Amino acid sequence: MLRICPWIGCLAGLLLSTPASAFDWPPALEWDHTLVQTSLYTRHFSPDPEHTNQQDLISIELHNPDRWLTGAAWFKNSFDQPTWYVYMGREFPLWQTSQGINVRAKLTGGLLRGYKDEFRDKIPFNRYEVAPAALPSIGVQWGRFESDLIVFGTAGMMVTAGVRF
Repeated sequence: MLRICPWIGCLAGLLLSTPASAFDWPPALEWDHTLVQTSLYTRHFSPDPEHTNQQDLISIELHNPDRWLTGAAWFKNSFDQPTWYVYMGREFPLWQTSQGINVRAKLTGGLLRGYKDEFRDKIPFNRYEVAPAALPSIGVQWGRFESDLIVFGTAGMMVTAGVRF
């Protein structure tokens, strides 16, 4: 039986409700801010004794004024192997409070490298130890501070925190 992550339906609705003008391509090569993040908490949906929940993530994202972004992240994967995720993506504003708190969704896609040896087949399409990945998240921004809840497929989730510069 095929299991579909509930996030896919939410993201599809979000993308379909976004005006076409929001997807002008290519994105403007302008810099608005940089976001540096680290992981605070990780949980696997189906824990395995081989899994580690200490990812030690560090990431940097460059954002443009139209909410497009590009980034790179280094972390220890679920099997304690050093891993890189190089990606592009887009933020989608959801709502803003009068106190200046912004809630938004984010979708990134890119290449993941680091699942090797006996763990190579733990992620799909990783035949050559480089696999495509897409990560949805929902986050909050308040001033220079941001936090995200990132879902990595049906495997688990991670909470991150970061600072804008």
